Order: sequence, then structure tokens, then C-alpha cells
Amino acid sequence: MLSEQSLKKIEELKTHYPNPRPVVLAALWMWQDEHGWISQEGMKYVAGLVGMPPHEVYGIVTFYTMYNSKPVGRHKLEVCTNVSCMLRNSDKIVRHIENRLNIKMGETTPDKRFTLVEAECLGACGYAPMLQCGDEYYENLDEAKVDRILAELK
Repeated sequence: MLSEQSLKKIEELKTHYPNPRPVVLAALWMWQDEHGWISQEGMKYVAGLVGMPPHEVYGIVTFYTMYNSKPVGRHKLEVCTNVSCMLRNSDKIVRHIENRLNIKMGETTPDKRFTLVEAECLGACGYAPMLQCGDEYYENLDEAKVDRILAELK
């Protein structure tokens, strides 16, 4: 279920579109904001709200990396591994984070503080290598900067 506030926003958004399907991205974002991730139940619920088949909502959730289709830690570290970041040693950044947190890509620390995931492209190629955590971009990374970031996030 979504809060009354979110349901009102969704109903308002539906008035802006002749077909309510464009509202699905916002509705999924609201669900994730309230629940932390989007379960199968959440996908079915949102599908019903916007009048879409659940399998299409599943496709959206699993296509966009901004949506979590499984529980994640309090801090989701998305490390860009696309060409620009790769050429500027994003692989070293990934290995460093894995070693520091004692997890592998795609895993969550046992204390549920950090989840490490790969991002296909975060669109900040001029500042590679970089990672995103929540709404923050951390750019021009090296191992020392990663250590400072992890210490700040704990």
C-alpha cells in the first residue's frame, strides 16, 4: 500500500495524461521511497494503480537501475563501470570497495549498511571514475577518497 499523500499525487498525475501509463515511473518511485525496494507485491499494486499488466511493470523495475527489485542496504553504492570510468580504473575502485566491505558486487554487508552494485553509465564521464550513493555523485575517485566516503557514510 502507498500513503494517502502518494495516492493523491498519483491521481493528480493521472489528470495530466490521457493514458495513465506514463505515471508508472513516479508511482514506482513513491513505492520505493516508502518501502525501500519494490517487491513483486509492490509491482502488482502499482500495475493496478496505473492500469498496466504486472509483467510490464516488472520489465520497467528490472530495466532501470534506479529501482531496487530486492532489498538493499541503507547506502546503495552504484559504481559506474562504463568505458570512461573503466579507462580511469573503476575496476580498482570496485575491488577496493569489495575488500573494504568484504562483499562482492551485487551483495549487501551483513549489517545492511552498504549494497554494492554496478551502474552501466552515470553520465559523468568527465569526472571518472565515479559512484553514486543516493542523490550524491562522488567523482574523480581514488582509493583514499573512497575510504573517506565510506567513513562518512557509516
